[in-house]
Amino acid sequence: MSELILGRYRGIPAQDGAGVKLTRIINQPQLRYQDPFLMLDEFRSDDPNDYIAGFPPHPHRGFVTLTYMLAGRMEHQDSKGNKGVVESGGAQWMKAARGIIHAEMPKQESGLMWGFQLWINLPAAEKMTAPDWADYPAHALPVWHQGEHQVIVVGGEYEGLKAPIQQPEQRFLMLDIRPAATTELKLASQQHRCRLLYVYQGELELNGTTLSQGELVRLNETDALALQSINEGRAILLAAEPIGEPIAQYGPFVMNTEAEIHQAIADYRANRLHL
Repeated sequence: MSELILGRYRGIPAQDGAGVKLTRIINQPQLRYQDPFLMLDEFRSDDPNDYIAGFPPHPHRGFVTLTYMLAGRMEHQDSKGNKGVVESGGAQWMKAARGIIHAEMPKQESGLMWGFQLWINLPAAEKMTAPDWADYPAHALPVWHQGEHQVIVVGGEYEGLKAPIQQPEQRFLMLDIRPAATTELKLASQQHRCRLLYVYQGELELNGTTLSQGELVRLNETDALALQSINEGRAILLAAEPIGEPIAQYGPFVMNTEAEIHQAIADYRANRLHL
């Protein structure tokens, strides 16, 4: 194992919502929170029985969700009156903050549904701020090219390209990396203290180490990356600065203390979570 790679992990099968089958990559026994990343799920199936029940109305408080779709269509509706459909290549950002109730339901009855949902923590100072939501189609996400290589900037800023999704306090960065097979793609380090790479398709050679589909690696903050595609290898890069605060979680509520969790539950039961 190279000094660049600090650990190698695989997700586990899981279910969420009304029975949607998925792979839980972050926040599972082998890989817990990766501050500020609380959870990363990949959902991928062309069997409607695996996804058709979707994620009926449910609450959140204290963090941000980011949904990035590779294939398929998912509709969002929430208690603030927001409504939109995220489609292939698009991203959806929701700041739950002090509270929101939302539903995410498939807008298709057949075909491939493939994407990711990422939970990003908020610092204590922002957990009880106003909720927000935005939907971005594929054409709104900037693309950086290096020869035949392609890098989609889903969140943050890279090589002068600024994505519409930002979390500047943590210097959040999310890249969809699509290297060519003919040459190496070289990515400079942005010196994030938390840096993760997840291979979602094919295989990749990373600085001389072969990674296969379904592998996540923790990376050091300093080394540049040299990536080459094998079997149409593609990956998601996540990077950010840790918040460094206590995390208290109960299901869809993520706060700093158990008392704040109890308050979130009480607010939800009293129908004032999102007020």
